[in-house]
Amino acid sequence: MTGRELKEYRKNSRLTQDEAAKVLGVSQTYLSLLESDKRRLTERLKKKLVKKMHVRPTELPAKTKDHKVTKVSDDQLTGDLAALGYKGFSHWKPSQLKNPADVLLSALNADKRDARLVEALPWLLFEFPDLEWNSVVMTAKAHDLQNRLGFVTSVARRMAERHGKKATAQKLESYEAGLERSKLEMVGTLCNETMTNAERKWLATHSTKEAKHWHLLSDLSPRYLDHYVD
Repeated sequence: MTGRELKEYRKNSRLTQDEAAKVLGVSQTYLSLLESDKRRLTERLKKKLVKKMHVRPTELPAKTKDHKVTKVSDDQLTGDLAALGYKGFSHWKPSQLKNPADVLLSALNADKRDARLVEALPWLLFEFPDLEWNSVVMTAKAHDLQNRLGFVTSVARRMAERHGKKATAQKLESYEAGLERSKLEMVGTLCNETMTNAERKWLATHSTKEAKHWHLLSDLSPRYLDHYVD
C-alpha cells in the first residue's frame, strides 16, 4: 500500500491527519511520513487501518489491476484465506492481508490444489462480491482462467441464493453473464489436472450442472459449503 493510497483512505473516512493518527495509535508526524512514503506501512498498521477505518479488503491494492497473478503455494494460500476470515482455516496463522481478487486468481492459477482450498473459493466471492470485476475478468482471460472463475462465481451465486442474499446473487449473476462471452471450449478441471483417467471418466458423468456448463470436471456444490457461511 502506498502513502497516496493511505491518504485516500483517510480522506474517504473524513479524518484529519491528527484524528487518523489517534485511530491508528501513531503520532501525527509518523502518519505524515507514511503518507509521503518516507516510512513503510507495517502489516500491524495495515490491519488496524482496515479495522478502524472500515476499509474493506477489496479496497486494498490489487495486482489484478496490472493483470498479474502471483504464484502461491497451498500453505501461503491457506494463510491468505485465514487473513480474510475464512472459518475453515481459523486455526491457521493468517498471512499478510491481501485483496480477495489477488487471492482468488492466485488460487485458480494452479494445476493442483488441496481440495479444502478449492472448497473455500466460492466463499471468497460470496463474502466479497464487490471486486474490481473488469480487472478480475481481464486477468482471468490473460491466464485462461475464465472457465474456473465462471464456475466458482456460479457456485457462489447459488450459495447467496440459498442464504437469501438476493443483492449478492444478482451481482454475481451479472458477473457470470459477463464471463459467458469468453468461455473456453476445452474441458478442464478445478485445479486438479493430475487426476487419474478413472476420476476423469467418473466426473464426466457426475459433474454438477454448473461445472458441465463451464466445461469443468468437478462435483463441487454449494450444499457442501453451508457450514463456512455465518
